[in-house]
Amino acid sequence: MDETGLKSLLQHLPVSWWEADRELRVIDSGGGAFDDTRTAQRFLDTVCRELPAPAGDGKRHWQAFDGRVFEVNWPLDPPRQDRMRGVAVEVGPAPSGPRRYDAFADLAPAAAFIRDAGGRYLWANHAYAHLYGTTPEHVIGKHVHEVDAPADAAQVLALDQDVLGRGRPVRHTLTYHRADGTSGYAAGHRFPVREGTEMCVAGIYLDISDYTRALDQRREAEESLCALRDHSGLPCALLSVGGRVLQAGAAAAELLQTRLSDLVGRRGHTLLAPVPELAGLRRSWQDLIARRSRRIQTSAVLVDGRGRQRRVRLHLTPVGRGPSRVESVWAVITHQSLAHDAHPPLTASQVRILSLLAAGRSNGEIAASLHLSRQTVDYHLSRLRDLLDAPTRCALVARAYVLGILAPQTWPPRSATAGHPHSVT
Repeated sequence: MDETGLKSLLQHLPVSWWEADRELRVIDSGGGAFDDTRTAQRFLDTVCRELPAPAGDGKRHWQAFDGRVFEVNWPLDPPRQDRMRGVAVEVGPAPSGPRRYDAFADLAPAAAFIRDAGGRYLWANHAYAHLYGTTPEHVIGKHVHEVDAPADAAQVLALDQDVLGRGRPVRHTLTYHRADGTSGYAAGHRFPVREGTEMCVAGIYLDISDYTRALDQRREAEESLCALRDHSGLPCALLSVGGRVLQAGAAAAELLQTRLSDLVGRRGHTLLAPVPELAGLRRSWQDLIARRSRRIQTSAVLVDGRGRQRRVRLHLTPVGRGPSRVESVWAVITHQSLAHDAHPPLTASQVRILSLLAAGRSNGEIAASLHLSRQTVDYHLSRLRDLLDAPTRCALVARAYVLGILAPQTWPPRSATAGHPHSVT
């Protein structure tokens, strides 16, 4: 429970709390002990005037006010050196000895109990009884062996004796078993308290079963994701919003002809070839980080460790908490061309000629379609055969596909570039 939730809870209880500076001037206060702020201020003035400062004896005190009795406590460990906090709980008639905060603790969301040195419950609140699926009336007066399983009871008693022997609090996490046989987890403190003339053990715990279960599910999901990343055969990597490689699979390292240890930590832009559509990829990345795009499927040219280039189909998906916060981005490659040495970028006309050639058009049909002369088309085809090292028209089409110039899964043939189909490749 955060501070706001605690303040809301105290508004419905006979409790007054305050925060004061070094001179005991009240800075903030609240609680449900008084109906109006004027009475609450009179009470705080009385407390600060009549009781010693927190730096005094550090003990609890009893304060009578308007016929009511409050147990006043100054915490010994203030959250800030220049401020101090106090709390007063109405306890009814003036007590002759120490009292528990029964009314307050009964409604608190934390599970609390008090046991004697022999392991018998002297008191338990509703949250504690709820851990075992019962009510406080069915817990108080019973021995720990009647509430917990035999193995759990032995552990509980051993910890009680350890707390009594040390005489100081112990913080820990424990496993408990419910009546239906299911297990739960709780975390908190166990500490010695005095009830009359007897030293007893008290505890305050939060049920963390759901939290622990969520952590286990997250751990299993992360293990499954790592297995998918490493054994799916898909080259993939997790990138920070700044573009640095946080995680990568073995297939990605193999694709880039580098060691996995050298790939992790590397800047993503150093893996990209300086092709014309790179500026568009950067704009798409910014849209993804700003949540203007939910996912991106695009084309990119990678440069491997040997300096060779390879066009790939890139899928980018943001990862983050909330609708506006992106923490990282998964990049997955689904298609890739043959690795090749860098060649001069093709013009839009050359890419269009290749797509028409792959569709089975003759030189004359290509010239008519692009409003070019037959001689111009012949020149472009000759130039393309030299650039792509293809001796024939069939080889030229095949090279255009394996080098990633033409998209492998579209018909009619078109450019594989992420931008306009006639843009340079």
